[in-house]
Amino acid sequence: MVIKRNYNIPLRKEFQKVAYYKKSKKAITAVIDFLKKHMKSDNIKIGKHLNEKVWKNGIRNPPHHVEIVAIKDDEGVVKAELVGFESEIEPKEEKKAEKKTESKVTKTEKPEETSETLEEAVAEEKVEDKAETKKEAPKPKKAPAKKKED
Repeated sequence: MVIKRNYNIPLRKEFQKVAYYKKSKKAITAVIDFLKKHMKSDNIKIGKHLNEKVWKNGIRNPPHHVEIVAIKDDEGVVKAELVGFESEIEPKEEKKAEKKTESKVTKTEKPEETSETLEEAVAEEKVEDKAETKKEAPKPKKAPAKKKED
């Protein structure tokens, strides 16, 4: 059973209680405390976009309120994200399942290198090394410049 709710979380009253150099930190803890109270779970995950929104103007000037979408899954994990970005929360479970099946397929179909290709690669490296040594010739030394006397 999945619970999905929209909230407009007021942050101003919380971050006014702390020093100016701790305001955004307090705003994040206020979001977490709000979600613990309203979603009845201790396992809270803050989304990337929500975090960036709070920290956008630095530590001294967080937004006064944020609109979020909170999704609580069967295990009690609450994921919070900004209203426009809630689609990024849900499909992660599907992607993990797809990656597991793809990794099994790629391991079985891995091509093996033959000894002929290895010998060709070693021969090419030797040719390149010889060409580099021919190109590197010692440069002639310049005579020191004479100073003008006035």
